Amino acid sequence: MTSLDLDRAADTFAQASDFTVGVEEEFSILDPRTLDLLPRFEQLRDAAQSDPLLHEHITGELISSEIEIISGVGGDLQHALVRQREHRRRLFALAAAQGVALGATGTHPWADYREQAIIDTEHYRRVEDGLKYVAWRNNTFSLHVHLGVRDLDRAIRVCDRLRPVLPLLLAISANSPYLDGRDTGLHSARTQSFTKSFPRCGVPDAFGGWPAYREYIEFLKRTNSIVEFTQVWWSVRPHFSFGTVEMRICDVQATAGESDALAALITACIAQATRDVDDGVPFADPPARLIEENMWRAIRFGLDGRLIDLSRAVEYPAREAIERLADWTEPIRSELGIDLTFPERNGSQRQRQLIEAGATREEVFAASVAETQQTYSEEVKV
Repeated sequence: MTSLDLDRAADTFAQASDFTVGVEEEFSILDPRTLDLLPRFEQLRDAAQSDPLLHEHITGELISSEIEIISGVGGDLQHALVRQREHRRRLFALAAAQGVALGATGTHPWADYREQAIIDTEHYRRVEDGLKYVAWRNNTFSLHVHLGVRDLDRAIRVCDRLRPVLPLLLAISANSPYLDGRDTGLHSARTQSFTKSFPRCGVPDAFGGWPAYREYIEFLKRTNSIVEFTQVWWSVRPHFSFGTVEMRICDVQATAGESDALAALITACIAQATRDVDDGVPFADPPARLIEENMWRAIRFGLDGRLIDLSRAVEYPAREAIERLADWTEPIRSELGIDLTFPERNGSQRQRQLIEAGATREEVFAASVAETQQTYSEEVKV
């Protein structure tokens, strides 16, 4: 359901189960020799028909040189990750059999967006017709995590509490220094390209509950601004079809271990925000203009920079974002059995280390693709 039936959306959330988990990962489809983007989504989709489990868990995502793999609903984080690992293993095996490679960086380093074909679905025809250049320009790849949250009013208040967390998760996940053939000097060029271009995207307003959020969606519907709720592309949002809070801020991860760790951290953040709402933990919604200061720092410097403690108006090393989120979520992680392990450097930092050592753009991307191939294609580990 992507419709604007808001009563039905409220019913979906009323029937939702807390803390179910869904993971979605977007991969670039590549020529294994040149590492150029290849428009082969339809080929992979059709070839996957021989594997029903895989076929029902892959989907298209705007351009024909992109493929998304989804876990489906996991009863908890571990269940979702086991499912996703198996689906990834099957996808990478299928890609190899079809003579293509898969990449996992937030942007492709040198692909020309003008040469990419939009996939032929009703949804993406609508996106292209409505956004034109903004849609054409969006050749980006991300990681999304859904967490079940019962009650739509509660879910909106959870989204409110997650607004200042967005830049921290972005800094941790940054994995896209290149765009349009250039080293952009950014750590997440994906976020600059997508989040700063799409309408109704980025850091949402704080709504305080379902009545104000519903009023906003009804305004968009009444003014013919949207025809389906997924045209609200905010970096954290309630998903009306699934009864989930969906976190959308992160770059896709170069390695399977990082992807699993980031999914675990996001799960913990949404779950802890839910517990805090339930327990009435005091919370003051920071203005978007303050959160945007941290968003820019995360885009520009990732974990190499400094973020702002908004409550104290002081800076701290961005790497501490991992520790700060781990400390905040410790109660719910203990309850749900969620461990966190991140490497010393994230994707953008590893790429920048190679750049500073004199590696070419092609060598840097090839190293990332090799990491992806090695880690995502491993057999499922239970």
